[in-house]
Amino acid sequence: MLYLAVLTGLVLAIGYGAQSLGYRWQWYRVSPMLLTVRDGHWVWGPLAMGAAATVKIVLWSLPLALSIGVAVAVLRSSGLIVGRALARIYLEVIRSTPLLVQLYLTYFVVAPVLGLDRYAVGILALAVFEGALASEIFRAGIAAVPSGQWEACASLGLSRFETYRSVVLPQALRIVMPPLTSLAVSLIKHSAIVSVIAVAELTTAGRNLVSETFMSFEVWFTVAAIYLVATTSLSTLAGRLEAKLQTPS
Repeated sequence: MLYLAVLTGLVLAIGYGAQSLGYRWQWYRVSPMLLTVRDGHWVWGPLAMGAAATVKIVLWSLPLALSIGVAVAVLRSSGLIVGRALARIYLEVIRSTPLLVQLYLTYFVVAPVLGLDRYAVGILALAVFEGALASEIFRAGIAAVPSGQWEACASLGLSRFETYRSVVLPQALRIVMPPLTSLAVSLIKHSAIVSVIAVAELTTAGRNLVSETFMSFEVWFTVAAIYLVATTSLSTLAGRLEAKLQTPS
């Protein structure tokens, strides 16, 4: 109830502010930005195409970030001095520099060497940045697994790889599901930063439409609504998955 009251108050305040500025609402022009009919066929608008590009970026960068997170967490928990040192250097560099700076370094330094396009640069930069947070989440999950599980695996003669793959990581996954959901939601929001390198995702599409139509309020409200739907849907899906994982088999 409080959430609804706050949201209503915010909408009324924005409406009053727009009215005081003499702003003329043009909501009827928003729907073609999402979906329209052209020559008898349905055609996706720029906002819908931008949203699809955002989903594509997230679907590629999230698994990569999780893979990086697992690898770094395992290195930090290993007995390899070099592995722990590399993991520590990676974490310190990533956590001590802004995402925007990392994105520019990837775009202007790494991309020309590896021949990456803008989409690949955005995916790589987001994955490396979120991978640092994912590694801390996985490390906490691994540390939460009871020591008796490690001793049981050792008594059965399982290798360290088998111990991680078959025993430790499946248990850690149940523990880290809630913070991983927050990481995925954060990734969706952080994906907007790739607009600075002209990746045609949702924020870029919104910015282009504002410059073309001068419909600042309508466009950015619609963009915010799309992000809200995406993050809420992800949180709901992750909540159901978490409940399923917590249910004894």
